[in-house]
Amino acid sequence: MAELELLLQKAVEDHASDIFITAGMPLAYKAKGRLVHVNEEKIMPPQSEQLVKEIYELGQRSMAKILEIGDDDFSITVPHLSRFRVSIYKQRGSLAAVIRIIPFGIPDYKTLQIPEGVMSVAAKTKGLVLVTGPAGGGKSTTLACIIDRINQTREGHIITLEEPIEYLHRNAKCAVSQREIGLDTESYLSGLRASLRQAPDVILLGEMRDYETIRTAMTAAETGHLVISTLHTVGAANTIDRIIDVFPANQQQQIRVQLAMVLQTVISQQLVPLESGGLTPAFEIMHLNNAVRNMIRESKIHQLDALIASSGGEGMITMDTSLLELAKQKKISKETAVKYSVNTEVMEKRMALL
Repeated sequence: MAELELLLQKAVEDHASDIFITAGMPLAYKAKGRLVHVNEEKIMPPQSEQLVKEIYELGQRSMAKILEIGDDDFSITVPHLSRFRVSIYKQRGSLAAVIRIIPFGIPDYKTLQIPEGVMSVAAKTKGLVLVTGPAGGGKSTTLACIIDRINQTREGHIITLEEPIEYLHRNAKCAVSQREIGLDTESYLSGLRASLRQAPDVILLGEMRDYETIRTAMTAAETGHLVISTLHTVGAANTIDRIIDVFPANQQQQIRVQLAMVLQTVISQQLVPLESGGLTPAFEIMHLNNAVRNMIRESKIHQLDALIASSGGEGMITMDTSLLELAKQKKISKETAVKYSVNTEVMEKRMALL
């Protein structure tokens, strides 16, 4: 246990985001977007297996699931150190782990460079809000900040459905019920259906994985609840397409109409490397106005980027404009702006003019 605890402690002290335990490579963690080896000694399968067993002991959790299906996700708490989101999996016949470090408190959104335009969605009282982006892009942290803003500023009942629970929310002005998939409820769908009988004002849905969950989430948003969820897409247009494409062709027009009615905001984010080291978020924000709703209904999704770009006065911004601003401020390199852009060809031309 001592080796595991020392690894966790060192990673927390170095402000790491993730820890990697994989046979065939040294113990490592990611800090400021770079992989740091704890030492140069590669660990072998028996060592990785022992470390994984120690993680289960620390979490007081059975290994039955990992041994049966080869994947397991859960969270653990080490008193006076941190919380950790753990993903255990099998690779090449041996056990491996990726451990995400989660601070005890809710981070300050200003410190994280989350703009007020993103935080303002906490004022919404109904409809569907989506926070999208790649895995490891900071979605969970942004969601935690939004939920905390709601919890601190108005009364109500917040229900979160997460796999696993990451940030812990204390009851402030709201009553907060946090439910973990696989522990407190069977699935996102069953938890979401049950939540509608639990007098919610706000429902945080960790992920919309299938069309039944998406349909139920949209129905909940239609009936006067604020539903906040995530998708692994970059950009508002891609997000709309992804939702509609999940449904059978004969249902897609109906879904376009329903989505145009219930969707309130799409926030897309990526974490991009700074010139000075570390990471900073870049955001795309699309609020639903009449023009956006018409485009969704009429399947003119390809026109959304241009509309967002011309609607800065309404608090909207494209991902590429966010990246351009960061490049102008010399916070990120021109190469980084191009790499993370949605339209790389246009971004390359813009960078040539800087």
